[in-house]
Amino acid sequence: MAALGFGAFVAWETLVGEPMDVVTAWAVTGMALLGGCCMLAVARGLLAAERWSRSPLVLTQLFALPVSWSLLQSEQYRYGVPLMAAAVLALVLVLSGPSTRFLLAEEEEPEDSAEAGQGRPRS
Repeated sequence: MAALGFGAFVAWETLVGEPMDVVTAWAVTGMALLGGCCMLAVARGLLAAERWSRSPLVLTQLFALPVSWSLLQSEQYRYGVPLMAAAVLALVLVLSGPSTRFLLAEEEEPEDSAEAGQGRPRS
């Protein structure tokens, strides 16, 4: 949502303001809006327990870690600490055991009818 908001903000500022470089402003707008839409698709995939959604989420958080580290080193704690906390929390949650079982669960066929919950065979 933040990327979509940023893209909308840059688009608005490009339309009503006087950007130093119009082409760069529109490129940033397009990349932010595209990135935001992709993140929403990943979130929707996670909610639907789609297996493909885990990798983009992990990759996004792994990219966020060096960015947050750079912000911390430049003493921009207001931005670096929340970004680092969100990235680590997201990684822990998506890579935890219950999440892994939920996202990677496959329907297993029981080998015989006794395991299928039909009780013991009658003799």
